[in-house]
Amino acid sequence: MSLEQVDAFYNMVASDQGIYEQYYNGCCIRGFFGIWNWDKTKIVDFAASLGFEFTESDLDMALFESGAGVVQYPDSSSGYEHIHSY
Repeated sequence: MSLEQVDAFYNMVASDQGIYEQYYNGCCIRGFFGIWNWDKTKIVDFAASLGFEFTESDLDMALFESGAGVVQYPDSSSGYEHIHSY
């Protein structure tokens, strides 16, 4: 199921700092006033490059409807964390 692919992708992103940095640098655009804009097309393409298959709709559903894991970059530069909102 593709929602499981989204969750597995974010688990991988959260567990590997190198992959997280690639994800962050390739899929996030920092806007004005510290607002982050995530490019869903780039996220889907990046995930596909790692062997995960899901669509932008699957990504929306997983992140906004089913409570799948969300990767959040902390304010400090010491690392990253994986947040689940079940």
